[in-house]
Amino acid sequence: MALVSTDTKIAEYLTELHQLIKQTQEERSRSEHNLLNIQKTHERMQTENKTSPYYRTKLRGLYTTAKADAEAECSILRHALDKIAEIKSLLEERRIAAKMAGVYSDSDPPRKTMRRGVLMTLLQQSAMTLPLWIGKPGESPPPLCGAIPASSDYVAKPGDKVAARVKAVDGDEQWILAEVVSYSHSTNKRHTLSRRRIIPLPQWKANPETDPEALFSKDHLVLALYPQTTCFYRALIHTPPHRPQDDYSVLFEDTSYADGYSPPLNVAQRYVVACKENKKK
Repeated sequence: MALVSTDTKIAEYLTELHQLIKQTQEERSRSEHNLLNIQKTHERMQTENKTSPYYRTKLRGLYTTAKADAEAECSILRHALDKIAEIKSLLEERRIAAKMAGVYSDSDPPRKTMRRGVLMTLLQQSAMTLPLWIGKPGESPPPLCGAIPASSDYVAKPGDKVAARVKAVDGDEQWILAEVVSYSHSTNKRHTLSRRRIIPLPQWKANPETDPEALFSKDHLVLALYPQTTCFYRALIHTPPHRPQDDYSVLFEDTSYADGYSPPLNVAQRYVVACKENKKK
C-alpha cells in the first residue's frame, strides 16, 4: 500500500511539474515581447542619435517591466526545481522501501547480481543528476553543497551516499563508497560505524561562476573516488571546475610515479570530499 501511495504522489507531482513548465514557457513568451520593444527603442535612439526625455521614460518603464517578468519567471523555475527535488525524494523513498520489502526493479537489481558495468553506470548517473545549487541573490551555499561539509550535528538519512572508513579483508582500513541503511546505537549490523568514520557526500553541485568559495581550491588535499572503482583515495586538487558541468581534475597519491602523484584524472563533484588526514602517507 505504501508503494502505491508513493506512486500516486509521484504522478501528482509530475502533473504539477508539467503545469509549471507550461507556465514558464508562457511567462517567457510574454517577456520576449517586452525585450523586443527594448531592443527596438535602443535602435531608434541610435538612428536619431539622441536620448530624449521621452525615450528615457519609455526605457525606464520597459526595464521595470522586464525586471518584474524575470522575477516572475525565476519564481516559477524555483518552484519547479523544488517540485523536482520532491519527486526525486519520493523516488528514493520508494527505492528504499522496495529494497526493504525485497522488491527490485531492472534499474536497481539486488546487489549480489549487479554487474560492475551496471554499477559504474549508476554512479555516473548519480553524479550527472546531482542538482546544482541555485541560491537567491546574497544567499550562501548550504552545508553539503560542493566542498562545504555537513554541519556538526548532521545525521545521515537512510539512502544517503557516504564515504565510509572500513576494514578491508587484509585488515587495512580504506574509504569506500557506501549507502546508509540506518542510524542507531546498535553494533550488530553489517558495517556499523561511528559518525567519525563517515563523510556524507555532497547533495548539491556548487556553481563555480556564482559560488567559487564552495569548491575545493587548487592543491587542496581531498578524498576522491578513483575512476571505475568504489574506493576513495587521497588526492590533490589539480584544477577545480570552471563551469557547473565540469569535474575536478585531481592528482591521486601514487608511489609508482617519481613525484608521488598520478597524472590528472577527472572526478565529479559528487565524489570529492575533504580529507581529514593532513599528512601524506
